[in-house]
Amino acid sequence: MTMDKLILLLLISTAFVVAQAKVVLPSYITDNMVVQRNSVMKITGHASSGSKVNVIAGWDSRSCEVKADSEGKFDISLDTPDAGGPYSIIIADKDSKVKVGNVLSGELWLCSGQSNMEFPVEGWTSVMDADHVVSTARNPDIRLLQVKKRVAFSPQDDIETNMGGWVEAAPNTMDFSAIAYLYAKELRDSLKVPVGVIDATWGGTPAEAWTSYGFLKGVPGFEGELSAMESCGFDASRLRENYEKEMRAWMKFAQKGGEEIRPGDKLTGNVLPADYFERIGFGNGFDGIVWVQKEIDVPAEDAGKPMTLKLGAIDDEDVTYLNGVEVARGSGYNTPRVYTVPGNIVKEGKNILTVRISDFGGEGGFAGPAEAMVAEVGSVIIPLGGDWTYKVGVDFSSLPKKPASIEGSSYPTVLYNAMIHPLRNLPIKGVLWYQGCANVGRAEQYETLFKSLINNWRDTWDSEFPFYFVQLAGWLAPQSVQPDSEWAALRNAQSKALQLPNTAMVSAIDLGNPGDTHPRDKQTVAHRLALTALGRDYGFDTNYKAPQCISMQKMGNKIVLKFDDDLTVTSVAILGFIIGNADGDFDQAVARMADSRTLELYSPLVKKPVCVRYDWADFPNGNLYSLHGIPVAPFATDK
Repeated sequence: MTMDKLILLLLISTAFVVAQAKVVLPSYITDNMVVQRNSVMKITGHASSGSKVNVIAGWDSRSCEVKADSEGKFDISLDTPDAGGPYSIIIADKDSKVKVGNVLSGELWLCSGQSNMEFPVEGWTSVMDADHVVSTARNPDIRLLQVKKRVAFSPQDDIETNMGGWVEAAPNTMDFSAIAYLYAKELRDSLKVPVGVIDATWGGTPAEAWTSYGFLKGVPGFEGELSAMESCGFDASRLRENYEKEMRAWMKFAQKGGEEIRPGDKLTGNVLPADYFERIGFGNGFDGIVWVQKEIDVPAEDAGKPMTLKLGAIDDEDVTYLNGVEVARGSGYNTPRVYTVPGNIVKEGKNILTVRISDFGGEGGFAGPAEAMVAEVGSVIIPLGGDWTYKVGVDFSSLPKKPASIEGSSYPTVLYNAMIHPLRNLPIKGVLWYQGCANVGRAEQYETLFKSLINNWRDTWDSEFPFYFVQLAGWLAPQSVQPDSEWAALRNAQSKALQLPNTAMVSAIDLGNPGDTHPRDKQTVAHRLALTALGRDYGFDTNYKAPQCISMQKMGNKIVLKFDDDLTVTSVAILGFIIGNADGDFDQAVARMADSRTLELYSPLVKKPVCVRYDWADFPNGNLYSLHGIPVAPFATDK
C-alpha cells in the first residue's frame, strides 16, 4: 500500500470515528417537544464509546452524568417538572453537544388506531368546518408529533417522524389527526397547561398489527403467522418467501373451487350498481372473487382507437379485460385504476368490459364515486357507473384461511414493533384509540385481542395509564331489525374492554354516515373524549357518562329495563330497540318510558320475549341520551 493510500485510509477512518462519536438522540426527542409533567423521562442515545455523557435540563440546574457503554449507548433518567417552559435540554459528551430547545412540560397523550383517528384536519380529506379549524390553529402551547408509517417484524428502538419531529400547532401543521388536535385544544383550554399529542396511526389496519408477538400468543387465530415469524427468525426476506409459497398454493385451491368463467363471454348474474359488495347485497362478511361485466357501445368512427378506462379505486385487486383480452391488472384498495386499451382491441358497436375483482378482507368492489367511472375513446366519453352484471366466482368463506400478506400494514405485530414500541421511554398521560373497522367479522376474536393490546401497551410503558377508546360509528344501509349485524357485534366486543381497569369508551354511534365510513364530525368525538379525560383524570365535573342499563325484568309479553341515570329522547318515539324470543326471532320493539330511568318494551310479534338489544345494527337509529347529550351506547341483554 502506498503512503498516499495509507493517509487517505486513515483520514476516512478518523472521519468515520468522529461521525460515529456524535451524540445521537431518538427521533422523538426534538425541539418543540412536550414532556409529561411530574414524571420520569428516560433519555437514551449514542455517544462516543465509553465517554461520560452530561445532561442538563433547563428546569434543573444540576448536571446528570452517565457513562456510555462500549457501543456508545447510554440512558439517563430525568425527573420532569410541573407544567411550564420553555426549557432546553443539553446532552454532551467529550466530542459533541446536542441542544433540544423550546421544550414544554405539560400533558402528553398518545393517539392511535386506523383511519378515523388518522383522519386529518386538512389533508387526504378534511374535517367538518376545516377552514375555521385551520385558520384558528395557531397555538404554541399545543405540540404535535406525527409518527411516520413504518412496519417491522421485530421491536425497534426508534421511530421515523413527519414534519421533522415535534411542531407547534399552526395552520401549516394541520395535516394531522383531527381528533388528536381537537382533543389537545380542549384540554389546553380547560387545564391552561401545555398539551402534546402523538399521532401514530395507519388507516385500514387491524388491531393485531398494533399488538406485540408475546401478547398475541394468547389470542386464538394467529398461530400460523406467529409460527411463521418464529421459524423464519423474524427475517423479512424469509417471511416473504414463505408467504409467496403459501399464497400460490391457496390461490390454486381457490380457483380450483370456483366456477369456470371466460371473460369474453356474456355473464349471466345479478344486475347491480357499481359499488362496494357490502352495499349491494353481498353481506358484510363477504370476501371472494367476483366477476363484473358491462357492455360499451363504441361509434364506428372510434373503432380501432386506443381507449382509456377510468374505473376508480377497486378494493382489493382486479384483472380487467376488454372483449376477452386482458388489458391490465391493479391492486390497492384506494388506488384509482386508469388503464389504456390498445386500439386493435376496440371494435365498432358492443364491446364487453369484464373485471375480475378479488376481495381478500373488509370491504370489496368498486370503491370510487360512480360518476368518475368512464371510458374515453376518441372524442367520446362513455359513463361506466350505474348497473353492471355481477357473478360470484369464489366465495372465500368456504375455503381455508387465506395466508396473511407480509407486505402491508396488516400483518400481526408490524405496527407495534415500528410505531409504538420505540416510544416506550417517553412517559405519557394516557392513550386515545379509534380502531375496529378492519376487524369487523371477527368480533369474538376481537374481544380477547383488544384486551391483549391494552395490556400489552401498559406492560410496554410499565404503567396502568388511562386507555380511552371510541366505539365505531354507524355505517352501511339502515335496517330496523338486524340481529346478525357484524358491525354491532364488533361494537359489543369493543365494550368488553371496559372490564379492564382505567378504561372508558366514547360512543360515536350517532355520528355515522351510511354512505361513508369516515364521518367528518371529529369535533364531537374529540369533545366526548376530552369530557371523559377531564372528568376522570383532571377533577372536572363534566357529566361525561351515558346512562347504562342495569337490570332487565320479563313481565308477560313485556320486558322492563332499568337504567342508572335519567334518560332523554330526541323525538316522540323511542327508537333503536329490537326484542327477541328464545328461538332467536327478533322484531322491532315498541318502547315506552315508564319514568325517567325505566323503559317498557314489547312487540305484538314476539309473544314470549327473553332479551332486547339497543342500536344493534350496522347503521342504527337509536335516540336515547343522557340529560347532557351523551348517547346511550349500544347494548344487548343476551350478550
